[in-house]
Amino acid sequence: MQQAGEEPDLRSIIGARAAQDGGRSYLEDARSDRVLTYRALGDAVSAWSSTFDAIGVAPSGAVLVDLGDPLSFAVVHLAALATGRRAIPVDTGQPATEPGRLADLIGGASIVVSDRDVDSTVPGAPASGIDAATFLPAGVRDGDLPSESPDAPGEGSVVLFTSGSTGTPKGVELPESQLLFVARAVARHNALTPEDRGFNSLPLFHVNAEVVGLLATLVSGATLVLDRRFRRTGFWELLAERRITWLNAVPAILAVLAKTGPLDFPEGLRFVRSASAPLPDPVRQALGDVPLVVSWGMTEGASQITATPLGAPARVGTVGVPVGSEVQVRGEDGSVLPPDEVGALWIRGEGIVHRYLFGRAADRFDADGWLSTGDVGSVSADGWVALAGRSDDVINRGGEKVYPSEVEDVLLGDERVLEAVVVGRPHDVLGAVPIAYVIPQPDEPVDVEALVADLTARAEARLTRFRRPVEIVVVPDLPRAPTGKVQRAKVRTMAERP
Repeated sequence: MQQAGEEPDLRSIIGARAAQDGGRSYLEDARSDRVLTYRALGDAVSAWSSTFDAIGVAPSGAVLVDLGDPLSFAVVHLAALATGRRAIPVDTGQPATEPGRLADLIGGASIVVSDRDVDSTVPGAPASGIDAATFLPAGVRDGDLPSESPDAPGEGSVVLFTSGSTGTPKGVELPESQLLFVARAVARHNALTPEDRGFNSLPLFHVNAEVVGLLATLVSGATLVLDRRFRRTGFWELLAERRITWLNAVPAILAVLAKTGPLDFPEGLRFVRSASAPLPDPVRQALGDVPLVVSWGMTEGASQITATPLGAPARVGTVGVPVGSEVQVRGEDGSVLPPDEVGALWIRGEGIVHRYLFGRAADRFDADGWLSTGDVGSVSADGWVALAGRSDDVINRGGEKVYPSEVEDVLLGDERVLEAVVVGRPHDVLGAVPIAYVIPQPDEPVDVEALVADLTARAEARLTRFRRPVEIVVVPDLPRAPTGKVQRAKVRTMAERP
């Protein structure tokens, strides 16, 4: 909900920042001296607005943002959103056919803004002049110009695609008002001010970096330092040099930092934020005294649903409290479960979508506006949420439920293990049995047989029989999404192979 004194929309926010804080940095490139000020952002949004109008991108027309440079991406993405278009981020790590695939998924022609080789450019597309630096080495290519979409929310929006266990893409359209609601909730929860300087190396085509990074920084008038990817070498020195006050990370990054040390947190670092996947407790403990904001979110909630309150003592296995949303736990019969009982997690609120594009997966929404998240967990009497895993990840071993996270935490207790992933393998009698894949620490020799033997003994000592993995496999890495999150569906396929 918009509070008194807040600008009503993104374009007004950008205009106000340009007028009041024009010379201050909004975005900085981590690997160069390039800076995008708030004034430059305002000028760029105006320029792109004129270009979109001139080439005929209708209100709610689709703009596919296919830009590898993070500052260029941010400018075009925000310009499309602020001018009432549908911004569709493209993973530039995918083949050059990816924009066409996304255009087909939304069912219409689109404008593509790209810094790859393009067949043609549209005259008048702003290419430079932002603080005398070339942030937009971009072409604009078009097919049939998009017309206004009947599915559009009547305001600027971001369209993202998520796939469930079936792999069928589901389109999630996040209108500007929802994005700003969540961004403001994130900024308030993290007490962001114009003095803050965040660091983000997460991909900007993902909802986390878009909302927690770009928009939360914008609404708070702060500064965000962007890097194309995470690099562990010289990481702490870079944060100190850039005077970073908060870090936007995922567990895969924190696991590397925690186990390759030393943890030389720079002076002035207020907190480290962990999102996109559960943070294993051994990693949390290895991070020591750094203030952690552990969060849980999903694309359908425009990123954040719950988060650890700043300064609150850590609670093992939890992901904080709801921030701007409601969380409910339901049993298999649909009834609401009492505190601390494990069941299906449902969410509702101003930051949660009410449907998927084209009416897909309508059964995940109920008549009261609740959405089934597909996650399993519990809520304590005082509102703290704990995750047990995805419903698809729970292993039913002869009627006993095995939650992968509880097994993974035991394996991660061995200092030689960097990551652990437990999945179910089909079994003719028991239905499924747990299989563990472990990734050893990098740059260190490992005796695989000894490690497997020690982990097997560790599991026997700390887990009941039905929770113990029937096999432990040491691997150099596992299939990952662009955020670094392990793709468990692909790991399950690995486990099914003889």
